[in-house]
Amino acid sequence: MVKNAQLSFTDTQIAFSSKSDSELMKTYALFASMDYPSLVKVGTFLISGAFKINLPIKPLVKHTLFTQFCGGESIKDCQNTIEKLGEYKIGTILDYSVEGAHNDKSFNETEKEIILTIQKAATSKHVPFSVFKVTGIAPVPLLEKVQAGEALSEKEQETWDKAQERVDHLCRSAYEHGVRIFIDAEETWIQKVIDDLAMDMMRKYNKEEAIVYNTYQMYLHAKLEQLKGDLEVAKTEGFKLGVKLVRGAYMEKEAKRAAEMGYQNPIQPSKEACDNDYNAALKLIVENHNHFALCAGTHNEKSSMYLAELMSKMGISESNKDFYFAQLYGMSDHISYNLSNSGYNVAKYVPYGPVKEVMPYLFRRAEENTSIAGQSSREFMLVKQEMKRRKESK
Repeated sequence: MVKNAQLSFTDTQIAFSSKSDSELMKTYALFASMDYPSLVKVGTFLISGAFKINLPIKPLVKHTLFTQFCGGESIKDCQNTIEKLGEYKIGTILDYSVEGAHNDKSFNETEKEIILTIQKAATSKHVPFSVFKVTGIAPVPLLEKVQAGEALSEKEQETWDKAQERVDHLCRSAYEHGVRIFIDAEETWIQKVIDDLAMDMMRKYNKEEAIVYNTYQMYLHAKLEQLKGDLEVAKTEGFKLGVKLVRGAYMEKEAKRAAEMGYQNPIQPSKEACDNDYNAALKLIVENHNHFALCAGTHNEKSSMYLAELMSKMGISESNKDFYFAQLYGMSDHISYNLSNSGYNVAKYVPYGPVKEVMPYLFRRAEENTSIAGQSSREFMLVKQEMKRRKESK
């Protein structure tokens, strides 16, 4: 049992305490529509087409999908979301979700934007982390080439040197501002080079405390062993291993590429295997907590409760700054708000950016809610339960 016996993910009054009746109704309508995969597929196709031919649909998108899953179009726009989450002791992770062109201009603009999120985190008690994707500041073909160990041309070497400088600049800035920063996970064919960059940054900036966190996708069957190996490196070399633990985000793409290129599918053979490795990773981290800092990014109730139980068993305080739970903004509020209400550190990933530019992100969220078994149905049913509870309590 968890030390805090009141922790439960069934209390919808706590889960939706930040929402007014009208906001709850809006959420209900959105998740009701997401409960139909065919509707989501047609809807995303039509919205995408409308943007391409410049139909004036921005207001519609902004007040539906965008409002549910994004904090605003700029960091300044996100302030209300930051403050509202902060009222319930939930942090905000500002996630710049614009997927720009792959050129120096775009990479430099993204780097500047991430620096702004670091500066925001340094001045706001409600913004505990910053985050970036390496593909936001470096070209994918180059990352593939580096991972494959292929020789680089003089120009490619210059581009690679510049990419490494950008990564170091972001991590150094985080270190100097006392802000923790996540390096997001990506596809396996570029992940090894990202892992190597992350380990190098941890060697430099995680000597006293965890500043840089690498992301481990546990739906990959090799990740648990990698985590164990990285722990030994961190112990030997004397730095703290920052870990953002997730299940994963590229399953279909990974399976398709493995089949096309004739190598073993890196994805776990079953959901059960993925869940087992995720929970085994939690156990490893908690049992070696002096060497780790963890952000458990999960929408899974069992894993969230399991981590709370492990922390209790090891005598780790709910408020220990090296242990965080995180969920996406607009999803799994029954986990986030109930954890926070019980004293645990919780943060929401809050994407932001111009509406049109974050559409790829929004489409993935909509598709994710229909493809994850029971995700949209669960959200829909919880909102429905809270609406019923409010009606009966009047």
